Amino acid sequence: MPDNASSHKPSHRYPPELKDRAVRMVFETIEERGERGGAVTRIARQLGIGVESLRQWVRQAEIDRGVRAGLTTEERRRIVELERENRELRRANEILKSAAIFFGAEIDRRSTK
Repeated sequence: MPDNASSHKPSHRYPPELKDRAVRMVFETIEERGERGGAVTRIARQLGIGVESLRQWVRQAEIDRGVRAGLTTEERRRIVELERENRELRRANEILKSAAIFFGAEIDRRSTK
């Protein structure tokens, strides 16, 4: 195993339906029992998914519902979109700067002849 390898399990992609079902089951369990204790761990084991993955999904669902402070899923998506757009605009700006320098030098070269 390489030195820089993480001790974490490899990342899994779970289908959205499974995520939704798992989160719903956690909320239902909490509502039935009136307490959170062990609900996430129990549901994660029942469904064969990572405990921390489910814990993060539940946190995000609470944020999306307005129960917990933080960035909503839509806000996170928008930030990613804006960062991508920002990178593209910076790249285009660098291209335009290079073109301006090139053509400026070409104009200077022609005017000194």
